[in-house]
Amino acid sequence: MTDKKPIERRVIMAKTVASRWLENRVREEHRLTILGCAKAVNNLPNLLRSFRDGKVAMAGVEPLPDLGLQEEFDAISLWSSDRTALISLKDWCEKRGLETSGIW
Repeated sequence: MTDKKPIERRVIMAKTVASRWLENRVREEHRLTILGCAKAVNNLPNLLRSFRDGKVAMAGVEPLPDLGLQEEFDAISLWSSDRTALISLKDWCEKRGLETSGIW
């Protein structure tokens, strides 16, 4: 029986290919948390999902096709790569009396 050792060059090549793949697909992500969302707007998570899917338009807010959404007990976390559109969504929420964490 021969003892086969992994070739170090293959491991380095795999890491190089993986890092190139990640560099091509990684993008900035900006986050926003809407706190106490049950007060001012009924069913806000569904409204935001419909907005993301293009079924609903919101005045003064640019479309966000990559909008991510996570519901929590008393808050909604949102994320997107489009900072300006997320800022306009934050302003829309604040005009309706919702408290936000700001963009981070």
